[in-house]
Amino acid sequence: MAEHIQQHPELLIDKSLQRLNRDRDPNVGPLRIYITDEAGQVINTTRVSRVFRRFQLMAEEANHPISHQFRNELIFGPYQFEVESKTYNLFGRFPDNHPRPWFFFLVDNKLLTAGFAIFLSGLLCGLLAWYLSKPLRSLRLSANALAKGDLANRVDAATANRRDEMGQLAIAFNGMADAIETMVNNQQRLMGDISHELRTPLTRLQLSLALARKKGQHSTELDRIEYEALQQEALISELLTLSRVRLNASEKRLTAELTETLSQVLDDAEFEAEQQGKQLLINIDESISFEHLPKTLSRAIENLLRNAIRYAVKTVSIETTQSKNHITIVVKDDGPGLPEAELEAIFTPFYRPDSSRDRESGGWGLGLAITQAAIYAHNGKIIAKNRLPHGLIVTIDLPTN
Repeated sequence: MAEHIQQHPELLIDKSLQRLNRDRDPNVGPLRIYITDEAGQVINTTRVSRVFRRFQLMAEEANHPISHQFRNELIFGPYQFEVESKTYNLFGRFPDNHPRPWFFFLVDNKLLTAGFAIFLSGLLCGLLAWYLSKPLRSLRLSANALAKGDLANRVDAATANRRDEMGQLAIAFNGMADAIETMVNNQQRLMGDISHELRTPLTRLQLSLALARKKGQHSTELDRIEYEALQQEALISELLTLSRVRLNASEKRLTAELTETLSQVLDDAEFEAEQQGKQLLINIDESISFEHLPKTLSRAIENLLRNAIRYAVKTVSIETTQSKNHITIVVKDDGPGLPEAELEAIFTPFYRPDSSRDRESGGWGLGLAITQAAIYAHNGKIIAKNRLPHGLIVTIDLPTN
């Protein structure tokens, strides 16, 4: 096109240049020509778009021929040539022929680009938060289980095998849990061993008392010694039971019906309630059968029923419900209840509430501790709540799988 103008300089006169876009070779395609003079003014058309003006500035800044793909057109140039000692610049434009790279769309649509960036960053942050919170959630669950007495609970292997700080924290937590479990188990074994060893001198003391009685020796002092010896025997027996239950060393798990396990306990409780002029209501589904520790579970329920009968005014009830994976046992009484602050403390060894449920029982505060240990041995939960208008409700939740 430049050579054609150089050969025919008369085209630069009048409006001949305006016909260049109409008379060009049809094989070239939809090409549009722009010719500018030394002042940068387009001389072959009066309709100049803002896009072309923008390209002119880009070309001047580059100081060499360039091409740029705009939204709907590709503009290239300038090609510089001279006609009669005057300098002219030639530009070309192809409308809609060259597809733009996808990222140009983002450049032209800044709000959409910002929205996409916010969405993408939010998605990445969400994935990062999930990646970081998953091991933390596992650590939290294990810590809560350990705090509730489940000393065998550990952080899962997937978290412990991570090669980052979370994995190191999980390994450290599991090491701490191993040390705590070993320490507590050793303490329980020590308590059991001490209680067992105390029985030997206590047995000798009782034998000496029996011999003194046989020889006809009777006195208030001997009666007092005999009473205290019996109290010590009962206390040692309770301590041994608590130690065995916590160590799960007393028996093996069996699959049996709940009514079969509790039959003797319920008979004894009914008899005890009748002797005190109270009523025991039993509502246990005979079809409930699951794997459990029969002696341990029956001892736990026996302690609950005895406490409930001791403090009830008229009525004590025990009922069970079964769901897909759990069995719930509820023991209720219509006694005076407990202060809210003591509802969790009653399961602590040697704790006896300073209330209407006080030291009248003459016990040592080990019954409910044994009950809690028995429930924990089944991986279950036990909760005590006050009953309206008065009374106490103890709920046991046992998993069946």
